[in-house]
Amino acid sequence: MMNLLKPLALALAFATPLHAEIDIQPVTSPQGFSAWLSEESSIPFVAIEIIFPGGANLDPEGAEGAVSLMSGLLSEGAGDLDAQEYAAALESLAGSVAFSAGRDSVSLSIQALSENRDQVIELARLALMEPRFDDAALNRARAQQLSSLERAARDPNSIASRTFNELAYVGHPYARPTGGTPESVAALDRDAILSAHQTALTRDRVLIGAAGDISAEELGAILDRLLADLPEASVPLPDYAGFTAPPGITVVPHDGPQSVIAFGHAGLPRDDPDFMPAFVLNEIFGGGRFGTRLMTELRETRGLTYGVGTSLASASHGDSFQGRLSTANNRVAEVVEILRNEWEWLAGGGISEDDLERIKTYLTGAYPLRFDGNGSIASILASMQFQGFDIDYVNIRNDLVNAITLADLERTAARLIKPEALHFVIVGQPEGLD
Repeated sequence: MMNLLKPLALALAFATPLHAEIDIQPVTSPQGFSAWLSEESSIPFVAIEIIFPGGANLDPEGAEGAVSLMSGLLSEGAGDLDAQEYAAALESLAGSVAFSAGRDSVSLSIQALSENRDQVIELARLALMEPRFDDAALNRARAQQLSSLERAARDPNSIASRTFNELAYVGHPYARPTGGTPESVAALDRDAILSAHQTALTRDRVLIGAAGDISAEELGAILDRLLADLPEASVPLPDYAGFTAPPGITVVPHDGPQSVIAFGHAGLPRDDPDFMPAFVLNEIFGGGRFGTRLMTELRETRGLTYGVGTSLASASHGDSFQGRLSTANNRVAEVVEILRNEWEWLAGGGISEDDLERIKTYLTGAYPLRFDGNGSIASILASMQFQGFDIDYVNIRNDLVNAITLADLERTAARLIKPEALHFVIVGQPEGLD
């Protein structure tokens, strides 16, 4: 019977029907924790997403990777339960308690059947408040992280990302690897993990989304139970990172028949008035799928790459407009020239009214598909807060897209797109570069 419960929980997670409008209510717990809730009682399932801003940015210098390693250990035993007992307890309840860490945040995702909700919440509370950080689990997780870093050191895409960040954010935590370095991770002991736990999971830096079979009153009580005993923040978040990579090309030699090219320049923050036009502009230009300008020019027309994409990499403490592709070593110089020309095309108002109308149809049609279950909705509600959006954003987002005009795109392109500022990081054995 136990093995049948997990598939049932997953089925319920995705059984919530799509809504034309999501009813979101703000919730404040008795102890002052704020959350956004989409209540849906027709299916006996609840999902809660909790984001703790900070993440790997809070790693002390020389202890890079501590928050990432700590987050991976939180569900590796808690309270009186060792790692195997903790996993078995969750499985018996068809519940899920999952932690993840990035450079800007640590996230906790909780999913449970209504009948088992309180027991799953208690397991989540144990992981937050009473993680064991046993030596065996720490040694295993540290070895896994070191193995991952070893693979990344040989992977051209990872090398390109690391090099681009080092150039783009000199002197800022964004220039450091989220997962740490082999040297820093090898030196992480239990004291470093305990320190990361106290630093990264704090009661005054928390954003919460919830969806499913739960009332505002029930959610408030759960949040107090989960979070009230966490410490206050003791380490400040980093300052804003100005983009520091100069125009030009950086080559990182790497054996292989192809080169990875990471490219970009400064971007726009999410609270910029032109952020939505910039988002739409990027979806037309290099949104990472067939039909974009770059995919058409570089793959379909010239066969220079299997895929190319650009993105507004607008993060909590720094922003860039960047892209990535791979190409044969003997075509790198050609690709770099085409990318510069395409940047000129975009900056000069190359997007047409037809381009804009096509992307509006795509973006407004695809958006509701994101809300495919309580887990997705809870995650989106927490992410909206993390990104600084208003509570009604999900219900007006398509209106915002439809309101964008060609003049908006041209104004935004003139501000954002700087062909002369492009920096290219090329990992491989490129030929023909000046």
